[in-house]
Amino acid sequence: MTIAPDKPATQETPVPEGHVKLIIDGEEVIAPKGELLIRTAERLGTVIPRFCDHPLLDPAGACRQCLVEVEMGGRPMPKPQASCTMTVADGMVVKTQLTSAVADKAQHGVMELLLINHPLDCPICDKGGECPLQNQALAHGRTESRFVDTKRTFPKPLPISSQVLLDRERCVLCQRCTRFSAQIAGDPFIELLERGAHQQIGTAETADVLDLASRTTSGQPFQSYFSGNVIQICPVGALTSAAYRFRSRPFDLVSAPGVCEHCSSGCAERTDFRRGKVQRKLAGDDPEVNEEWLCDKGRFGFRYIQAGDRIRRPLVRNEAGELEESSWTDALRTAAEGLAKARDGKGAGVLTGGRLTTEDAYAYAKFARIALRTNDIDFRARAHSAEELAFLTANVLGATPENGVTFGEIEKARTVLCVAFEPEDEAPIVFLRLRKAARKNRTRVVHLGQWTTSSVRKTFGELLACVPGGEAAAVDGIAQHAADVDAALSAEGAVILVGERAAEVPGLFSALGRLTARTGARLAWIPRRAGERGALEAGCVPTLLPGGRGVLDAAARAEVEKLWGVTLPAEAGRDTTGILEAASAQQLEGLLVGGVDPDDLPDPDLARRALDNAGFVVSLELRAGEVTERADVVLPIAPSVEKAGSYLNWEGRHRAFDITLEGTGALSDGRVLDTLAVEMDVDLFTQTPAAAAADFAKLGPASRTAAGPEIAAPAAPQPNGKVVLSTWRQLIDNGSLQDDEPHLKGTQRKPVARLSAKTAEDHGIPADGTVHVSTERGSITLPVEVADLPAGVVWLPANSDGSAVRAALGAGHGALVQISGGEQ
Repeated sequence: MTIAPDKPATQETPVPEGHVKLIIDGEEVIAPKGELLIRTAERLGTVIPRFCDHPLLDPAGACRQCLVEVEMGGRPMPKPQASCTMTVADGMVVKTQLTSAVADKAQHGVMELLLINHPLDCPICDKGGECPLQNQALAHGRTESRFVDTKRTFPKPLPISSQVLLDRERCVLCQRCTRFSAQIAGDPFIELLERGAHQQIGTAETADVLDLASRTTSGQPFQSYFSGNVIQICPVGALTSAAYRFRSRPFDLVSAPGVCEHCSSGCAERTDFRRGKVQRKLAGDDPEVNEEWLCDKGRFGFRYIQAGDRIRRPLVRNEAGELEESSWTDALRTAAEGLAKARDGKGAGVLTGGRLTTEDAYAYAKFARIALRTNDIDFRARAHSAEELAFLTANVLGATPENGVTFGEIEKARTVLCVAFEPEDEAPIVFLRLRKAARKNRTRVVHLGQWTTSSVRKTFGELLACVPGGEAAAVDGIAQHAADVDAALSAEGAVILVGERAAEVPGLFSALGRLTARTGARLAWIPRRAGERGALEAGCVPTLLPGGRGVLDAAARAEVEKLWGVTLPAEAGRDTTGILEAASAQQLEGLLVGGVDPDDLPDPDLARRALDNAGFVVSLELRAGEVTERADVVLPIAPSVEKAGSYLNWEGRHRAFDITLEGTGALSDGRVLDTLAVEMDVDLFTQTPAAAAADFAKLGPASRTAAGPEIAAPAAPQPNGKVVLSTWRQLIDNGSLQDDEPHLKGTQRKPVARLSAKTAEDHGIPADGTVHVSTERGSITLPVEVADLPAGVVWLPANSDGSAVRAALGAGHGALVQISGGEQ
């Protein structure tokens, strides 16, 4: 008898813990528990059509376009299932439209229903040419429609806000916009109205205008810093941009990747342009930074590039004292002669501002040391202090995503403490990540500030209220007055975020140093402007050379001298205020200014006196301003879309971008300075961003220095009948990079003065009236809004309509001001 050999045993694929095994279109798949079927299919390369599904939004199953056939336990489900809401299960058998006639027919049927009332206006629709509905109708729709009745129509467009327009007949009720507003931004203003065939999206205002029968709105108008995202994620062109509407067709546009120039997050974006003009900006896909979102300032704030007051040609002041256009050759020669004379006299200072790319900042730092032979340079065109500079040198310099706090770490943190930092206004993408952390991961977000702002509410946060200027004492008192917060900060995964406003509070950085040393929490500094982190690393401060080498460190200075082939000044320079005081007192004979607005500075009057009294002023700027009026030579420079370079975001992450609009003739700051230096017989080697970056890279990073001396928290100010001012800039305000964009301006939050009910009562100010805030410099009058501020405190927006705090009051956060009711 012959014995047949045993058949080899079938090797089953082991299933890792936390995973399940299922079959999709005949192929065995291992997927993590809880993963949606539509995601698992995507990993196999099978694209299931969908409209409502979005990877960053909670599942809704609203459009029903993603129907698939599912079998569980050997028994098919009685009808097709939405793959965007069903999670994978062990032993599940799934058939998509590729292998199932049932699924394919279901998807065809849903598409036919969606197209019943959808208008055939693709040729004039802004979404035409990049529309998922067009693509999926072609792939999964019928060639002929069986619908012969009249389509539903609505008056159009319906303004959701000054930026967002709604064409209701195009809407397929996917709920992407409503879910984004409620889940991601925390602004539940755009909602579903009515029911059945009458269902539509809208706001409280549109519901009132249309007099809809069953209003179920929040009662609030659409007001969001992130409204442009609903335009981008709308799959059918129902929500369109007022600024872009009918301006171009997608297939007429040329697209280029870029990096947002507005704040320190360094968001990835896509710039679409036509015939040399930017038409729109879209959010790029960068999971580590901005995911797929942009704030409205980053999305819509680009019209300044074509502003009527943009400076296109060099300007030189003639003998009659008037600026007139000049050739580059003559302007550079005049600037070089004036700066050289100032350098050889009492000296010249450099103010760079916070808008620069890292490469341009390096050019300024090198120009100051080699061409002007000075360490009088500072990028901080805002409130600043020596304590802040010592903190930046010891704690921020050299931080990278590998050794510092990141967006991802914020999202995973157990506890986050925000100090002197209003994330929604100052770093909106950080705010979105904080909200996501609180909503998804139950992160505890604590805000040390003055009142329950929208950032506090939308991050489900806790407020530790303190008087402006009292933040240092409040930080030192956390262990005593908020023991639970102190314990949370001592646990693993705690993060502290501090904003640039901390520079206005003496002792706050020292208090934060003590707090982190005691608790072990990780600390991150988040400035407001895009170029500040790069300028710090590049040496645009009076105490640091490029790469973070101390000016007073002879060995570190020798490293730079060897590479540059020059002898460097050995004395620490003046900071921004010191430079302005010296120029005002005619102790400096020249100023090189890189796009600084005097009204942003701690003392605008001092800045104007300095510009008036400096013997020679050279300004590198994009648009005419107060510095232009006082400059002897004005050299135009390129905006971010007309040059290449990189920003260093608050994480220390390198955010490189290439030139978008070529052939404009605009020059980067680095190239202008390089050519100006040649006129002064100096070589900077910064003619191109690549050359500047390579030259900077030769230096390499320096080690961090020890922290500066600790400063004790000062005693609380004595009001003497006055109140304490709290202030910061709102995201949408009167900044020069937001000019010439009325649609963006229309969403600016109403400027109001906030104070507590007790403060209003004590000063005889009616809750529905106006308040007059004044100092010896000037005054501001705004409508009153009662909020939960501490007694004796008033809050003002720093740079909004009717509230330019620095210019009008000459005061800042923590200053004493007088208040009274009504017009004065």
